[in-house]
Amino acid sequence: MDGNGRWAQKRGLPRIMGHRQGVKTVKRIVTLVREIGIKYLTLYAFSKENWQRPKEEVSTLMDLLYSYLEKELYEMLENDIRLETIGEIDLLPKRVKSKLFEVMKRTENNQSMVLCLALSYGGRNEIIRAAKKIAEDCIDGRISPDALNEELFSSYLYTSNMPDPDLIIRTSGEVRLSNFLLYQGAYSELYFTKTLWPDFDKEELFKALRDYASRERRFGKTSEQVLSR
Repeated sequence: MDGNGRWAQKRGLPRIMGHRQGVKTVKRIVTLVREIGIKYLTLYAFSKENWQRPKEEVSTLMDLLYSYLEKELYEMLENDIRLETIGEIDLLPKRVKSKLFEVMKRTENNQSMVLCLALSYGGRNEIIRAAKKIAEDCIDGRISPDALNEELFSSYLYTSNMPDPDLIIRTSGEVRLSNFLLYQGAYSELYFTKTLWPDFDKEELFKALRDYASRERRFGKTSEQVLSR
């Protein structure tokens, strides 16, 4: 969800106003995604690299996250949405982490949709973390190195209880993954738009979904093999 700061700067506003508008977009898109029946939505809300931003901006982002969790809990309960998270959550401020766990606990039995927030998340770090845990389990005899395959490796990732993403959307004109779901996104369709996140609306979402629907998902097979299924 990129472009909040640029959205504000284009209007002569402080960056925080762009982040506030970005939160409104989150609410709008989550509602749309639930209404059209998409089961999983992961939002890259705060990367591990984002900790390097000015302290004042980071503090404000944490305040916005806390406020979002507090305000949206009722909506999640009302609309049967389960909240999940991926990333180094222990790095979050104590009150934010506490509120996050509270919302996750209270929505854990919801089934209609899973909203996953990537917080203090980095794809390379996730892979290294998984490799370390696998090495420890091999040393302790819990698993054999010969047993390691893609399925087993995936079970050590933050997303072990979620399917790999079918579609990854990047806003604001940036054409890169920026350390997002590097392992899980191996076969994801990628969609890049110049639209800044605060301006991302129903029309933009449906444009991305129509583009996705027009693509052929072969997973290494030929077109003929896919069509013959």
